[in-house]
Parts: sequence; structure tokens; C-alpha cells
Amino acid sequence: MVAIDTIRTTNWTDWPKWGTASYNTMWCLIGCSIGDIGTIAFFQFTGIPWPTLAIMSLAILNGILTSIALETIIMARQMELRAAFRTAIGMSLISMVSMEAAMNLTDYLLTGGAKLTWWVMPIMLLAGFITPLPYNYWRLKALGKACCG
Repeated sequence: MVAIDTIRTTNWTDWPKWGTASYNTMWCLIGCSIGDIGTIAFFQFTGIPWPTLAIMSLAILNGILTSIALETIIMARQMELRAAFRTAIGMSLISMVSMEAAMNLTDYLLTGGAKLTWWVMPIMLLAGFITPLPYNYWRLKALGKACCG
């Protein structure tokens, strides 16, 4: 019940925090997109006949792994590499999974499969950005913890 109470009592109009949450979400999106889009592109360009669900599951896993790798690199400028990796692993998995699910669901609903087209990619990225943003704001505002960045 604590989480629900903090959601209700959170000030949702702290615009500087929204800016910070958006910046952090952008870095998470970059990391997730590298692995996600790279995986889908690999299967699309090679024509390997995997089921759509398998491709998207692998894309989600690779997206999360590349996001963790990017966050580790970013934070390694501020702390020891091992600590940066541990921090990246401990960041919000909820944020990353929701981002990945939104991107892949958008792709599937708009193309009927794991297919990259010039017009679907901006929509995928927008869905991947918007979906975890309120959670990332709440996490930053209520708990003082950034998801990424």
C-alpha cells in the first residue's frame, strides 16, 4: 500500500524532475533500441525463419543487455567500473521491460510481425519513450532514484 500512497501524494507537476526523468529515459531508450532494433534487423536482413515471438523475446533480452552496457559505460566515468556495472544492473528493470514491451508490441501491431520499416521506427521509439516515463518520474520524485542516466 505504500507505493499506492506515494503515487497519490506525488507532486506530478515538478517540471524540472520531468526534464530529468525524460533525459534519463532517453538514455535508457538509446541503450534498449540498439539491442532491440539490431536484433530485429538481423533476422529481417538474414531471412532466418524464426517465429515472431522468439525474435521479439530475443530483441527484448538484447535491448535490456545493451541498455545495461550503455549505462555501465556512462556511469564508469563517475565511479569504478565494477560499481558502475552493479548500479546499472540494479536500475529499474520495470522501466526497461515496459520500454521493450511497448516497442515490440507497437512493431507487431503496426507491421504484423518483427519488421522494421522507415515509418514504424519513430512510432516504436515514441511508444518506448512514453511508456516508462511516468514510472521513471515517480521513481525519481518519490524515491529519489533515477532509472538510468
